[in-house]
Amino acid sequence: MPGAGQDHRAHAVLVDEYAGAIRSGALPAGTRLPTHRALARERRIALATATRVYAELAAAGLVAGEQGRGTFVKVRSGFDGLEPSRALPVPRVADLSFNQPLSPGQGDELRRALRALASAGDAEALLRQQPPGGHRHDRATVAKYLLERGVDTAPEHVLLTNGAQQALDCVLRALTRPGDVLAVDALTYPGIKLLAAAQGLDLAPVPVTPAGPDLDALERLCRTRPVRAVYTVPTVHNPLGWVLDLPRRRRLAELAAAHDVTLVEDGTYAFLDTGAPPPLHALAPERTCYVAGLSKNVATGLRFGFAVVPGRHLRAVTGALRTASWGAPSLVTALATGWLADGTVARLEEQRRADAAERQRIARSALAGLALTAHPTSYAVWLALEPHQRPDQAAALLAARGVLVSTADAFATTPHPPAALRLALATPPPGDLAPALALVRETLAAIAP
Repeated sequence: MPGAGQDHRAHAVLVDEYAGAIRSGALPAGTRLPTHRALARERRIALATATRVYAELAAAGLVAGEQGRGTFVKVRSGFDGLEPSRALPVPRVADLSFNQPLSPGQGDELRRALRALASAGDAEALLRQQPPGGHRHDRATVAKYLLERGVDTAPEHVLLTNGAQQALDCVLRALTRPGDVLAVDALTYPGIKLLAAAQGLDLAPVPVTPAGPDLDALERLCRTRPVRAVYTVPTVHNPLGWVLDLPRRRRLAELAAAHDVTLVEDGTYAFLDTGAPPPLHALAPERTCYVAGLSKNVATGLRFGFAVVPGRHLRAVTGALRTASWGAPSLVTALATGWLADGTVARLEEQRRADAAERQRIARSALAGLALTAHPTSYAVWLALEPHQRPDQAAALLAARGVLVSTADAFATTPHPPAALRLALATPPPGDLAPALALVRETLAAIAP
């Protein structure tokens, strides 16, 4: 067998060779590459080197490994992956890649709220900087709102942030160091992947089941690796829509206590299920950081989020927030807390639940007979593809017809994403949703076996 230096040179040569062939078209999209073992035999390199070659090609967006099927050259369209192109080659028909829910009349509500802020008391106060994490009275407003979600916390433990993503960022910066192990679902919110990459965290995927993460696998992981934290979406999971039942939540809290692991609970979509069991924070408040915001229940452009942090982490998370951007702007905070206090947010959440249920009905009708997974009042559908339908190919074909979708690799934390699409239902006008989904069905049906 060749030595380590030879393998290193062979690795670089092979990556360049395959990348050049793919970019030139000599290896067209859909080509199945040799298995890792076959490549190692053919090129007389170590199996680990062959695996590294394919990993680098996948990281460059040139190939995709599919569990049980092999490694394929991807369609180089730019409309799949973690951060796909949003500039379509034809006029846009529908954006099914990103949820931007709005209710009729929200623009008028914003005008009224801004006029009220302009005429109220000390307008100059909105131009002054808040303390890191917000004023106590604003944090108290959020704490009262969270109590209705089952999160019982004092205002001192609430930190106001510039959106839920910043809340996640600051929590992870405070809890972890580069190289720490963060356990996540094998399919999960793409933003956590971006944060982990930026902070140098080691993502450890936990297999998923129809009812939630495989907690036996998580327990084995905690026994064999130094897991620092677990990121979880227990209520209306993104992208699979599950709601963990109470026994599973209790077991997750017990596992965290047994292995001294911090839980990072994402409650962004929890408002969509009013009958869900208590949040993990209610079961383990001393080791759970709860994060959420108003992007999905009010508006994506209202960058207002919050983190509920246990006392032992409060100083560190506040420090991370101070370093990042100090927290939510005063004007946004005044607008958001005003809507929380006067019932606007509660009313919008009720409208969102009804709207999501109707969109799910449309989706189930338009995609009847296909392999769908979704929560009945969520804004997303997980669509498993047939073995011959590659997600990158489907995304490219749909983009050519004016429809944006998300592919499974955006959500996957494993080397081999499943063959699936995530369809976001909230952005198209209701009357446009059924035709857009009919295009999805028609396009997928046209992909030959």
